[in-house]
Amino acid sequence: MARRQWSIAGQLFALQAMVVTLLVLAGAAGAVWLARSDSRQAAQEEVLAVAQTVARSPDVRAALTTADPASILQPYAESTRVATGTDFVVVMAPDRTRFSHPTRERIGQPFVGEIGPALAGHPFTTTNVGTLGESVRAVVPVYDEQRHLVGLVSVGITTRAIDRKLLGQLPVLFGVAAPALALAATGSWLLSRRLRRQTHGLGPAQMTRMYEYYDAVLHSVREGLVVLTTDRRVALVNDEGRRLLGLDADAPVIDQPVAGIDLPPAAAELLDSGRDARDEPILAGDRVLVANQRTARFEGAALGTVLTLRDQTELRTLASELDSVRALTEALQAQTHESANRLHTVLTLVELGRTEEAVRLGTRDLALAQQLTDRVVGAVTEPALAALLLGKSAQAGERGVDLIVEPDCRLDDSPLPTADLLTVVGNLVDNALEAVAGTPAPRRVRVFVGAADDELVVRVADSGPGLAPERVADAFRRGWSTKSTGRGLGLALVGQVVRRHGGSAEVDRSDDGGSRFTVRLPSRIERS
Repeated sequence: MARRQWSIAGQLFALQAMVVTLLVLAGAAGAVWLARSDSRQAAQEEVLAVAQTVARSPDVRAALTTADPASILQPYAESTRVATGTDFVVVMAPDRTRFSHPTRERIGQPFVGEIGPALAGHPFTTTNVGTLGESVRAVVPVYDEQRHLVGLVSVGITTRAIDRKLLGQLPVLFGVAAPALALAATGSWLLSRRLRRQTHGLGPAQMTRMYEYYDAVLHSVREGLVVLTTDRRVALVNDEGRRLLGLDADAPVIDQPVAGIDLPPAAAELLDSGRDARDEPILAGDRVLVANQRTARFEGAALGTVLTLRDQTELRTLASELDSVRALTEALQAQTHESANRLHTVLTLVELGRTEEAVRLGTRDLALAQQLTDRVVGAVTEPALAALLLGKSAQAGERGVDLIVEPDCRLDDSPLPTADLLTVVGNLVDNALEAVAGTPAPRRVRVFVGAADDELVVRVADSGPGLAPERVADAFRRGWSTKSTGRGLGLALVGQVVRRHGGSAEVDRSDDGGSRFTVRLPSRIERS
C-alpha cells in the first residue's frame, strides 16, 4: 500500500505547531530563569537589609560585650528570624563562635562559610553551603561605640525556600503561557486550513509533479492557448499562442488586460467578449485561425475563459484549391450528362433524315466551349489557373451566370506562387458569383488577369448590386463577406496575399453597375 503523503497544509501546520510550542516553552523557560534570578537577587537584598538592621541594634552591641552573649542574642535572633521570614539569623564573635542559631545544639560552634570581607569591614552577600544546606546569606560587621569590631551578623535564606516561593509563581506563569500557546495553535490551524483549501490538499511532490507536467504540456502542444481571468486579464499564454497571435516571446502580457495588448482585432474581440465559440475562424495577420473558447469552471465557480487556437492557413488554402477542383469535376459531370442528351438528340435527327439540323445542333455548343477553352489556354500559360478559370466558367454556367474572360487577358509567367494566384483569382470570382446570385438576368462576371505597367493585375467585375461606399474600407479585412450568413474568409485570404507581397487592392463600380475588385501586385516577387 502506498504511503500516505502529507499535504503542504498539514506539513505547514505541523511545522508551525512545533515552532510555536518550542517558542512558548523557550519563553516560559526564560521567564522561569529570570524569575529565579530575580528571586535570588531579592533574597540577597532582603538578607543584607536584615543583617544590617541587626548589626546596628544597640541590644546586639551591648550583648556582645557581656559574659554570656548567647543568653541574650539567641531569643533576639529567633524572634527576628521569625518576623523577617528568613531561615537563620546568626550572631557570632570575630573568631566565628556562634551566639545564636535556629538549632540550639550548634550555639558555641564555629560558623561555616566565608567571613573575610566582613572582618575587613565590608558587608557582603554570597551563596554558600552551611549546616542548613545551600543558602543565600549576608555577613555584616558589628562595631561598638569606639568603632571596634566586636562581632558579625549573618542572615540567610536557603535556596530551597527561594525555590518554593518560585514554584508558587509558576501557576501564574503557565496560566499566561497556556493561552498564548492555544492562541498560536489556533492561528496556525486556521492558516493551514486556508492553505489546504487553496492547494486542494496536495502535497509538495504532487504539486511539483503537476507543475512540471503543466509546464511541459504548455510548451509542447501545437495549439495556441490563452487563459483569461474573470476580469478579462491574461493569466496564461503558451509559446504557440504567442506565435499565432504575433506576440513577442518576451512581451509582458501576463496579468495585463486584453484591451492593453496588441492583438489581432478578431482575436481581441473574441477574448474581450468572453462568449463561447466553437471552431470559429478568425484572422490573425496572415493566418486563418480556428478558435474555440469556453468558460473555465471549478466546482461550479467560474474561473475565467480558455481560448484555444489552431492554425488553419494552409488547410484553408488547400480547401480552396479542392473546392475549385470539385467545382470543375461537378461541371464536367454536368457537361457529360448534357452532352449525352445532346448526342441522343443528334442521333435521332440523323435517323429522321434531318442531317443539317443535327450538324448545327452538334457543332454550336461545341464551338462555343472550344472558343472559351482556346481563349483561356492561349492567354494563360499557367495550367492550374487555366483549369481554375475553365472550372469557374462551368460553375457559372450551372448558376446561369456568364463568366467572361476579357479578350486582352494575358499571363505568360506569373510572379506569384501558384497557390497564392489561385487564392486571389478563385476567391474574387467566388465573391462575384455570390454577388450576382439572385439578381435579374443578365448576370455577368468579367475576369482579367495580366501584366500592366510592370504589375500583375487581377480584376474581377460583376453585375450585382454593388458595394456600398461605407463598406469598401472593410472589404479585405476582418472577414467581410457579401453573404449575410457567411464567415467572410474568401476576401480576407485575398487581403492576406496582398499584404504578404506588398501589393494593393481597391474596389469601385463596374461598367455593369456592380462592384469591381482590382488587385495589383509587384511584377518581381521573391518566391520562398
